Amino acid sequence: MEMYNPPTPGEFIKWWYFDANKISARQFGEQLDVSPPTVNRLLNGQGRITPAMAERVSRVVGRSVDSWIRLQEMQDRWQERLRSAA
Repeated sequence: MEMYNPPTPGEFIKWWYFDANKISARQFGEQLDVSPPTVNRLLNGQGRITPAMAERVSRVVGRSVDSWIRLQEMQDRWQERLRSAA
């Protein structure tokens, strides 16, 4: 069953990882080895979790690569529904 308005991967990361570990976006970017703008786009829902990014996030945050890709796919389907309904 499809989730209603699923969280973006970035929202999930903020809720699940940032709150539990008390880290900043800058620290997270350093752990991922990506630039601050890339981290900000991801966390603000403007960037997508690509397979390569899913590998990095999985290594740092945990959860499987597939789970990050599925979370992105759920968000993509939700956004497509919104566009189709407009």
